[in-house]
Amino acid sequence: MARYFDVHPENPQKRAVGQVVELVRGGGLIAYPTDSCFALGCALGNKDGIDRIRTIRHLDDRHHFTLVCQDFAQLGQFVHISNAVFRSIKAATPGSYTFILPATKEVPRRLLHPKKKTVGVRIPDHVVTQALVEELGEPLLSSTLLLPDQEEPMTQGWEIKELLDHQVDAVVDSGDCGTEPTTVIDFSDDIPEVVRIGAGDPTPFE
Repeated sequence: MARYFDVHPENPQKRAVGQVVELVRGGGLIAYPTDSCFALGCALGNKDGIDRIRTIRHLDDRHHFTLVCQDFAQLGQFVHISNAVFRSIKAATPGSYTFILPATKEVPRRLLHPKKKTVGVRIPDHVVTQALVEELGEPLLSSTLLLPDQEEPMTQGWEIKELLDHQVDAVVDSGDCGTEPTTVIDFSDDIPEVVRIGAGDPTPFE
């Protein structure tokens, strides 16, 4: 059964955040809120966690996983960014965007797009997500919590607990979060391509 953490949306309890991160470090898979919608997350090197996300969401190996980062300094360790791209992304973060960029050697191969060698990265504007990533000290490997038979991502912590009780190790609930997935911008060729329009305003990248 999944553990259920009721976390304050503006002042996350340190103890609860610490317990969730302990689960992640121990190989756990969590469902947690972001500024766009709920996501599934695990530690970077957690192969079993990645497989569990693929199973829950019915994903193939072409799916872009996302590294949810605390800040730009952390993001820069995992992707190659030119000066022009840096300025564009810097102006839009933190926010409800996922950026697809060429990955550095810090990213495990199994997370990369098989042909492009790219990975998704984002810096969310959400207090609880930020608290989790800060405590973890590295990005959370994540994927939107969108189930194969549903058209919209799940938004209620108690519903997620009910439905995925035996498939995740913890559900972090901090009340309302977004209902739309992120806007996805592909920067793999330095020229922005809007791949998906979601919660973030795509105008600056069109």
